[in-house]
Amino acid sequence: MHTVVIGGLTIGGDAPVRVESMLKTPVADVAGCRKELEALRKGGCELVRVAFPTKEAAPMLETLLRDATLPLMADIHFDADLALRALDMGCPSVRINPGNMPRRDIARITAAAVASKAVIRIGANSGSLNNKQLENAQGDRGRALVEAVKEQARLLLDHGFQDIILSAKSTSVRETVLADTLLAQTYPDLPMHIGVTEAGSGMDGLVRSTAGLSLLLAQGIGDTLRVSLTGPSIEEVRAGFSILRALELRMSGVTLISCPTCGRKRVDVAAIVEGLRRELDTFPEGLTLAVMGCEVNGPREASHADLGIAGAPKGVILFRRGEKIAECSSLDISRIVEELKQALEK
Repeated sequence: MHTVVIGGLTIGGDAPVRVESMLKTPVADVAGCRKELEALRKGGCELVRVAFPTKEAAPMLETLLRDATLPLMADIHFDADLALRALDMGCPSVRINPGNMPRRDIARITAAAVASKAVIRIGANSGSLNNKQLENAQGDRGRALVEAVKEQARLLLDHGFQDIILSAKSTSVRETVLADTLLAQTYPDLPMHIGVTEAGSGMDGLVRSTAGLSLLLAQGIGDTLRVSLTGPSIEEVRAGFSILRALELRMSGVTLISCPTCGRKRVDVAAIVEGLRRELDTFPEGLTLAVMGCEVNGPREASHADLGIAGAPKGVILFRRGEKIAECSSLDISRIVEELKQALEK
């Protein structure tokens, strides 16, 4: 598979599936953007898209590019001159939408990307489909998305440009999965960005995104992803890594599992989980922690966990890979965390 490199970040091929987000702060607010970028960096985000809507925002984008500690991608709509300006400022990648940019401008953007060794993401979405694309697809919006991306890809490939990331998104999980599956079959050598656009907020947004992303990732489709949520960008990053951990594609961070609880529970599982969640950053990456409500589903059902806690008649027991290692009568979370760390050291 062809790989692309954005600011030192390799995407595609044998590289891990990358987790990205987009700044929620307007680029005109440079201080706010810096603060958000730093939070994303600390959270493990690997690529950040930045909306670049007007030429007046160029000095601010240039400042962010100069100071950025993460690879940036300028998000461009309608105006090819903005893409050219971003590339001229040294932006390592741009996203253009095939539905809202004239075909005649593509050659100019491609030439500039070649000169600056930048990457172009072709980002089609269901909201920018035209009547001809829908007619050719007989009204199937998923297949129309494929047509939109293919039209743009042909223009770039015909100019000999291959540093491309393909992307087709819809608010519909079905349309998104169909489009990306067909694109992966059509262009098996090009990296793909995946996600469900406008997924929403809270549980519904997480479920919609997880459903679409999991169906694609389970087929081996997707080289970089975004969980598009109405909320803080850092939550998108956390959700992205959580999905990859659940699918065992990337084990960054700590995996925290817990039982659903029932009438047998001897401890407040939810309270212990919440207390542990605040301490996860203090544990080494790749670790699996378990919190179980009783001895029935404690060490036995969670025997695969590196470390675990289970409710017991006199408090909680601590276990390592199914074997009891200690017992605590106190449910103080700080003591439990300390006991777990001592067990980890041993």
